[in-house]
Amino acid sequence: MALHHLMSMEDLCAEEMLTILDTARSFREILDRPIKKVPALRGVTVCNAFYEPSTRTRVSFELAEKRMSADAVNFSVSGSSVSKGETLRDTIQNIEAMKVDIVVIRHWASGVPQFLARHIKARVINAGDGQHEHPTQALLDLYTIREHRGRIAGLKVAIVGDITHSRVAKSNIIGLRRLGAEVRVVAPWTLLPAEIGRLGVQVTTDLKTGIEGADVIYLLRLQFERQRGGYLPSQREYAMTFGLDRERAAWGAPDALIMHPGPMNRGVEIQPDIADGPQSVILDQVANGVAVRMAVLYLISGGTPPEAVGMTPVLSAPHPAGR
Repeated sequence: MALHHLMSMEDLCAEEMLTILDTARSFREILDRPIKKVPALRGVTVCNAFYEPSTRTRVSFELAEKRMSADAVNFSVSGSSVSKGETLRDTIQNIEAMKVDIVVIRHWASGVPQFLARHIKARVINAGDGQHEHPTQALLDLYTIREHRGRIAGLKVAIVGDITHSRVAKSNIIGLRRLGAEVRVVAPWTLLPAEIGRLGVQVTTDLKTGIEGADVIYLLRLQFERQRGGYLPSQREYAMTFGLDRERAAWGAPDALIMHPGPMNRGVEIQPDIADGPQSVILDQVANGVAVRMAVLYLISGGTPPEAVGMTPVLSAPHPAGR
């Protein structure tokens, strides 16, 4: 598998997605060991460049790098030369001059990872760019669904919430459909992008219609930081119409998985008893994120995918990426 960068789920065919998921399964086994560390990325230097606030994604990448013995450098806007007027390109090129092999970047503007990949030699992983995509989140979601259901093909997946502002929704739609799932999106019209139907999904503004019989109910956070007003009368009205409570959760399949990429607005898009209930796999998503990001880093660095599901990946370090 020749994976040079990871910018978008659009860049991955179904076979490549499954290779990443199979590799992640091997790494997931490592995380259950008493000593959770292997030398798979020894000698590889990774820079985590986060221009937006993040907890789960940033910590997940940092842990993935440490678990594989990579040298990790963390960069954030606060306290950096960005606050003094330095451009994004100059910042990253200076970091690369320090012989960084991989740059993991999250940015508030769509297209920044692609811009970097054109101007630096290091490999680039998109950790979320504007309203564009968040491919590693989609991959960990696919992994979680497959681990619980044994497959993705043929499943009915309902994605509910702020579709317009969600990079997670777009990445998941692409991945789920390429692996054979039926995808529905559910939201008020004000939170549905005009072109959403072109992605091959079923679209509805009625929650019951959208989640009825669904095998997976995937809830999205209302992204108030990206909204400019006028999308919703109030959080309370949204919760009354689209929030998932015990009664509405029963509209899905009896064993429907409840998922959320975090952070959750408890009491708005999801009630606490549902978030913490037996159908919720939200914490599994977080745990699986480390294994999936280990797999992505490993494959981008030139690692060889395991020959069979469950086989521990090669533990010797691949050749440093981009060198």
